[in-house]
Amino acid sequence: MEIRDWKLEEGFSNFYLQTSNLLSEMEMLTFFKILEGVALLTLGRRLFWLFVALIGFEVGAFVAARVFTSQPDWVVLVVAVGVGIIGALLAIFLQQLVVAAVGFFAGGYLGIALLELSNLDSGALTLIAFIVGGIIGTIVIVALFDWALIGLSSLVGALTLTQVFLPRHALALIAFVALFVLGVAIQAGWWQSEKRRAR
Repeated sequence: MEIRDWKLEEGFSNFYLQTSNLLSEMEMLTFFKILEGVALLTLGRRLFWLFVALIGFEVGAFVAARVFTSQPDWVVLVVAVGVGIIGALLAIFLQQLVVAAVGFFAGGYLGIALLELSNLDSGALTLIAFIVGGIIGTIVIVALFDWALIGLSSLVGALTLTQVFLPRHALALIAFVALFVLGVAIQAGWWQSEKRRAR
């Protein structure tokens, strides 16, 4: 019994050391972006406030990385988390306004991300992609709230994970499409289960 407990303790210790080493090798922002991508891909519709918070995190990180170019990662992380918390609070207390706003920012972020995946990002094009994507995102999320949440959160989650693991890679588009389909399938399945339980 003591030998078994010792082996179990040793196993947990090795797992902890391996995890610690992995996290120490990762940049803080990269680790949070992985968590963000997985959460958006699987929980975007079920937890609307989380979706808004993570979109806020992504927009905050995007802006902070360009404003605080000479600052360490933790500064960008603090700004991104702050914007995410504000977004979550607004989602709880001002849902209708936030629905339109999150559609705009999610659509705008998608427009910029798709531009970067296509290697076409530049100053003027980036602004145009953000505005056009934002308008489309607002219209879609207001007209088809549940499906729009599923689609937008899956898109943003898929893009986030693709940018982390395969930035500007030849397989990036294939990975993005596969992750997007997976996210939609997971979230749609949970949504249908909720509807069946509610009957």
